[in-house]
Parts: sequence; C-alpha cells; structure tokens
Amino acid sequence: MEKELLQRITHNPEICHGKPCIRGLRYPVEFILELLSSGMTTEDILADYDDLESDDILAVLLFAARLSQVKSIHKLAS
Repeated sequence: MEKELLQRITHNPEICHGKPCIRGLRYPVEFILELLSSGMTTEDILADYDDLESDDILAVLLFAARLSQVKSIHKLAS
C-alpha cells in the first residue's frame, strides 16, 4: 500500500519547477501540507480541489513522514 501511495508523488522539471507534486498535477506536496497545517481537513481539501483524491492526501503525509526520517538535522544559517 505504501509503495502505491508514494507513486502518486511525482517529480517533473516542467511542473512546479520540479517540486514533488501529486500525480503530475500542479499541486505541490508543500501546498497540501500548508493547507493541512492551516487547519483544513482532508474533506475540506477534497471539496475545494475536485481533481484530488483521498489517497493523494495520504500520499502527501507519507511522503512528508519519509522525508522527516533523517539521522540528524543541522541548523540552517538564518
């Protein structure tokens, strides 16, 4: 199941400057994460963006979880 979900996240230099997006659509992963962190529910997002599916939201969350599984984090210079 995880592999199928992660296949929904695509990278194409011609779409959104190569940022990870959902199924080649112009919905970057970071955009969906921002919507979720603003308090929108999956149902809210699906109602506003009718070409998205619930598995797309799950794929975004799984992708983000995988990115956070790093061995160490170094502070970025500000």
